[in-house]
Amino acid sequence: MGALRDLTITQQVGLLFIGLFGLLTAVTLYELTRSLREMPPQQQALHARFKRDLRAVWLGAVLFWVSWVLGAVAATLLFGIVSFLAFREFITLTHTRRADHRSLLLAFFFVLPLQFVLAGSRHFDLFTVFVPVYVFFAIPVISAFGNDPQRFLERTAKIQWGIMVCVYGMSHAPALLLIDLPRYAGRGAFLVFYLVVVVAVAQIVQELASRRLRARPVARAISRSFSWRAWLIGASAAAFVGALLYWATPFKPIPALVMGFIAGATGSLGEFVMKALKRDAGVRSWSGKASVTGAVGLLDRVAPLCFAAPVFFHAVRWYFGL
Repeated sequence: MGALRDLTITQQVGLLFIGLFGLLTAVTLYELTRSLREMPPQQQALHARFKRDLRAVWLGAVLFWVSWVLGAVAATLLFGIVSFLAFREFITLTHTRRADHRSLLLAFFFVLPLQFVLAGSRHFDLFTVFVPVYVFFAIPVISAFGNDPQRFLERTAKIQWGIMVCVYGMSHAPALLLIDLPRYAGRGAFLVFYLVVVVAVAQIVQELASRRLRARPVARAISRSFSWRAWLIGASAAAFVGALLYWATPFKPIPALVMGFIAGATGSLGEFVMKALKRDAGVRSWSGKASVTGAVGLLDRVAPLCFAAPVFFHAVRWYFGL
């Protein structure tokens, strides 16, 4: 640990990516060896899902590395593109009408870029209230000028919710890269890495626990795998891993444990909420109507992060009194 602290910030972050890509390479090689074996149909389906998830992790890791190499502006731009694609995916699978086009234009071409500009320019006071205050009031006003009262509240709420998850939530990831913490300047990449790892651990452990425990689901119509016991086990695993990674954060072990629990718990609850939205849209996954809408399932993979990132960001600011 002493030797690691003696390295420069650039060397520390570089070592982080070497470890990350090394681990992904090992997992990929293991997956290739497994694919050469005979598998029953059920395991083939699970293996295919694992391969899709692994490709998504590789893509996320590469984007994460490129954004760090190119700097804060490029990082904010890349996360903004991901936000745009996720929001488009959300809108294509929800009901809107012609009268909503003005609100959607406002959301895509004004709200989204301005939210990421506020993040990139570190105007965090305005950044944190721009969407939940000003945009939430503006969207129904713009929609009302469309002169279509049919299902007005439902349509407006869906647009607002899409902005909240896909734009507001995702914008907190580059904000973590740029947040200025005491004695932690230039190490924002570690915070994003910490957040992604604990959220992923919570998801994986919760899924494994739900299969082992066979506990009664909380809401069977939404998810047959979500139970409070499995959720608590997943969040506790995220807390444990978060405590192990305290050295990569500005926290001591106990605060790192608490932050890991908060991030893992909110990420899992976010995925549960998105399952409810998918059931409402009549699809099993956000890519279920890809041939019609162009959706590729991106929202399935970023939804937990979209929920966990703002909660984690504000918890960090509260902890340091910023």
